[in-house]
Amino acid sequence: TTSAKALGAGVLAARRKLGLTQPHLALAAGVGVRFIVELEAGKPTIRLETLLKVLHTLGGSLAVEGLA
Repeated sequence: TTSAKALGAGVLAARRKLGLTQPHLALAAGVGVRFIVELEAGKPTIRLETLLKVLHTLGGSLAVEGLA
């Protein structure tokens, strides 16, 4: 992804596909509901460690490509 908004949209789509509410995802990932709300809204300043928890809970991961 190339933007915080696109990442948030992806998380939202994955959450909905799994049939999870924001509170259920937050509880399963061990994060606050506010974090999920802000992540899905595309907030550009989120904590990487917390993002990784959410992605792991959704069955995803983060990859970095194209670095020298």
